[in-house]
Amino acid sequence: MSRRRLPSLKGLQAFEAFARAGLMTRAAEELCVTHGAVSRQIKALERQLGTRLLAGPKHDLTLTPAGRELAASLGPALDMIAASLPGASVDQELVVSCLSTFAMKWLIPRLPRFLERHGGARVRIVEDRGAAEFGQGGAHAVIRLWRGPPAPGVKATPFLDHAYGPVLSPDLFEASDRDRDRLLALPRLHSETFAAGWAKWADDIGLDLPPAVAERAFERNSYMLEAAAAGLGCAVTAQAFAEADIESGRLVAPWGFHPLPTRFTYLRPSLNEPPLGQAFAAWLAGEGRQAALRPV
Repeated sequence: MSRRRLPSLKGLQAFEAFARAGLMTRAAEELCVTHGAVSRQIKALERQLGTRLLAGPKHDLTLTPAGRELAASLGPALDMIAASLPGASVDQELVVSCLSTFAMKWLIPRLPRFLERHGGARVRIVEDRGAAEFGQGGAHAVIRLWRGPPAPGVKATPFLDHAYGPVLSPDLFEASDRDRDRLLALPRLHSETFAAGWAKWADDIGLDLPPAVAERAFERNSYMLEAAAAGLGCAVTAQAFAEADIESGRLVAPWGFHPLPTRFTYLRPSLNEPPLGQAFAAWLAGEGRQAALRPV
């Protein structure tokens, strides 16, 4: 039997991550290495294969015809390798903890796309708003708003930008004649988990917020969003929580969303990460790239 002609696996992983992400920085985030390391690994892969995979200036690299051909087959091949590893049976389960509103409004509606690609896999979502602790509720990984490097022994994949701003029902928006002062005079809704949302938003955008005519508090963000859609007032919330309702026409965001330094981040232990956890991280990164911010 002749020996297989296989290039570096690290080079293949780096190239496949770039082909999906479209940017070296995003591929580096996913692989938890530096931008330069991804670039060097791809260049080494090109030397091994004797062909160019990328072309163009450093800030705008694109796939060559050979690169597109390799990328088309590489993702499924790596998935097959991951699935064939010991412990990677088709009935494996991944338990992920996250905020309940994020799960309801962003994660679960997208989850069928992941399960279609990984037939037989099971993903169980558990609610937890506390610190990033693995094992809590049986969680293998957590999704949290995060900023900066992870703690030692923790692997992090930031996948979604975070922004926030006011939202309200289309009927209430039209009844206020789209006038800023009348909109600001509407009853203000807030959740108990982010009671200072209105004050922080006004401070961040440099707005002198008039005294509230009325305020209505809700235990959960999901309750507050339903109240806003029902026309009970105007709520300050995260874009990730409101985006689906905006796209369906249940809510409008008259001032867009103000970006914040934290990002929704997938965190898990660095050692002994199951293949399904690696695939979930890559999938989250891809979904996050498709969710564009609505700027102020």
